[in-house]
Amino acid sequence: MYGHVETDGERMRHLELLRSIQRETGGFTEFVPLSFVHEEAPMTLRQQLPELRPGPTGDDVIRLYAISRLMLGSTIRNLQVSWVKDGMRQAQWLLSCGANDFGGTLINESISTSAGAAYGQLQTPSALRRAIRDAGRIPVERSTRYDVLRAFARDPGPDEHHALDTVDDPEAVFGSYDRLTRDERFRFRLPVASP
Repeated sequence: MYGHVETDGERMRHLELLRSIQRETGGFTEFVPLSFVHEEAPMTLRQQLPELRPGPTGDDVIRLYAISRLMLGSTIRNLQVSWVKDGMRQAQWLLSCGANDFGGTLINESISTSAGAAYGQLQTPSALRRAIRDAGRIPVERSTRYDVLRAFARDPGPDEHHALDTVDDPEAVFGSYDRLTRDERFRFRLPVASP
């Protein structure tokens, strides 16, 4: 996670450390920069850190992806964008800034949503493929280990049907983390000091 209290120098040292670990172990399959979402984060609500920033700027996000690709490209080959944190439009743009993995469909994502992310909890496979194609790329479905499961054509075809594409009301089918977070019974509250 970045965009809260760290400096640019600390970000670069972190990338260098990851590259060093990967050269030694080969254990990472991907790097996923996660931008800090501040709106509902307890450390923001508690005002614990005076230097806490409200997440990275759009320029910070783009620069980190581009620099990550340059620093990690030959060691950690996969650079994943989080549409949940950055939104579909910026996630799509990040495919031109070094990212090669659009993340997944997700269902009831709760970590970013509970911190205040507003970009949704589900993207259908067809929406992800459309965004990837619109960015001039060819969609590929991969396993967790990045083995190719299915490569799609440049243009959508009739054989691309996925069961998630037919869900009309995801909230009715999967429930809604968003609804839970709006329920006052489950809201974070600052503790009240005892007299």
